[in-house]
Amino acid sequence: MPIAAYMRFAAEHRRFLSFGFVLAFSSSFGQTYFIGIFGPGVQNAFGLSHTAWGTIYMIGTLGSALLLPWTGKLLDRLDLRIYTGAVCALLIAACAFMAVVSGPVMLVVAIFLLRQSGQGLASHVAITSMARYFDAGRGRAIALATLGFAFGEAILPFLAVLAIASIGWRWTYAGIAVVLGVALLPAIAWLLIGHTDRHRAYLSRLAGPQTDSDVHSQSWSRGQVLRDARFYLLLPGILAPSLILTAMFFHHLNLADAKGWSHEWITGSYGIYAMAVIAAALVSGRLVDRFGAARLLPFMLLPLIVAMTLVAWMSNPWSAWPYLILAGVNTGMALTTTSALWAELYGVANLGAIKSMATALSVFASALGPISMGGLMDLGLSIDFVCLLFAVYATVGAVLIVLALRVRRFR
Repeated sequence: MPIAAYMRFAAEHRRFLSFGFVLAFSSSFGQTYFIGIFGPGVQNAFGLSHTAWGTIYMIGTLGSALLLPWTGKLLDRLDLRIYTGAVCALLIAACAFMAVVSGPVMLVVAIFLLRQSGQGLASHVAITSMARYFDAGRGRAIALATLGFAFGEAILPFLAVLAIASIGWRWTYAGIAVVLGVALLPAIAWLLIGHTDRHRAYLSRLAGPQTDSDVHSQSWSRGQVLRDARFYLLLPGILAPSLILTAMFFHHLNLADAKGWSHEWITGSYGIYAMAVIAAALVSGRLVDRFGAARLLPFMLLPLIVAMTLVAWMSNPWSAWPYLILAGVNTGMALTTTSALWAELYGVANLGAIKSMATALSVFASALGPISMGGLMDLGLSIDFVCLLFAVYATVGAVLIVLALRVRRFR
């Protein structure tokens, strides 16, 4: 992969690509891997059991998923600067609200706000904007923006642990709200300077002549997508990473206990996962631009299938590294490829509505993953056998993706 080409592309579009990176990074404050760090402190503060805390988290997450198709659709109608400013303001308010919650009911609301503004809308704006305003360089733009997710996952949990140990979980979230209020909104305003010309060029491209062979120019409505058989065939495979990897990361300490690994070993190896995400995102972004997301998508789940099979059969502590590397490769490919796919298949005019619907389904999958895995283990199935079941599910999803991309387009 020519790094020089990425550097030239990044230099040419540095402001808008930085906009995508910053929003992806900022979404971390509403992601599971970050909120989970606050779990012990929150449970102690309100006397919550693991089940009660998990239930509160699930209710807030599912509530966010239900609302996301409507809030995400507004990105197609509102000016990007206004919409992004509102999302950032909501994220700041969510962090501030989390700092002052006084009971379980308020905690549900806080989780809902964090998941809606962070995991949902901030990531939605970051990736949808890259897919919408870039055409020839769409894959590279999405790949560079998704680096914000990987950097957030590699850096912020460690900093949160230090902050909580020093000032407590409430003051940590209060501090985040202050930092975001001081830095995020001005940064976004500066990074979107010149967006009027960018949007005018996008509208001109959208209004250009359409042909049956030009998939990029033919924009579908969300209703038309819901009547497309390919969408339903694609879903099991596209949702597999969200369901499986959220479940695995949620139960990593249980996995470590079953394998005889230390907790420090598995969590201390997350940097390996983040590096794999970055490398895979950059490579797949280049491949998407060269071959198209539809051609790359059938290979997306192969690393996940191998990772689940590997972790099921091996118990040596060092096996955690190839498992996390393969999981990271899958994540990097999924972030880049699936985001570009919706633009390729269904156009960009209604991309906000379509991608927010797909994101909402992904949020549902991420909420169901930990519960499904925990329920299977409670039934007496070993964690190794559950991993093999995940591998089978991913295999079925990969086959359905291949079938979906062979189905004739219909709307």
